[in-house]
Amino acid sequence: MSERTVGPAGADCDAFVVESTAIDRPPALPEIALHLASEVTPLWYATERWLAERGVPPPFWAFAWAGGQGLARYVIDRPEVVRGKRVLDFACGGGCVAIAAAIAGAARVRAVDIDPLAVAACRRNAALNGVRVDVSGEDLVGLPVEGVDVLLAGDIWYERPAADRFAAWLREVAASGVRVIVGDPGRAYVPTDLAVLAVLPVATSIDLEGCEEREVRVLEVGARAATPGSAASIAGR
Repeated sequence: MSERTVGPAGADCDAFVVESTAIDRPPALPEIALHLASEVTPLWYATERWLAERGVPPPFWAFAWAGGQGLARYVIDRPEVVRGKRVLDFACGGGCVAIAAAIAGAARVRAVDIDPLAVAACRRNAALNGVRVDVSGEDLVGLPVEGVDVLLAGDIWYERPAADRFAAWLREVAASGVRVIVGDPGRAYVPTDLAVLAVLPVATSIDLEGCEEREVRVLEVGARAATPGSAASIAGR
């Protein structure tokens, strides 16, 4: 947990995460504390120029996106999905889904993200919550996934090129016997043939999402698509 990560422009990512965020708890996840951008932190007001001057890519890791919150909520409320299993949180960002899996009793939790700042944030957030998560910056897309029983991914369908790559790879992962579950709040490029496991509302920020609430669907890749109205609802949280 104490490993430090060097990111863009040689920055100490661990220090950047601490200095640019504040510790808060996402609306749907009162059990989990995270380093997040907020109205009192530099990242909340960051511009593209501010980020470019520091060699920082868009800080997706610094926000608790609705799809990740919904998937993490589902995992905590349905611990049998991960309990005793080896879990991979793909494109982990700040790691709320990985942390949820650890809280729910996963035997081992790995998290990967190609952004070194996300790697640093996920490590710090795991330590903050007192759970063990093995975090790395590997790009796994297109590669076989070994030693994993369940792959989780929150909010990954918002850019077409990436979504197309992810969909093809995740179908291959599911076909290999790994259970693949994703959280999506209605992004433009989510595949339409995924099975719906649950639907739940997640409070959001108007500044981030343009609305105060998103309906998040928890979806499974490679499973028979659910018939309309058959999805379990965990609304009310």
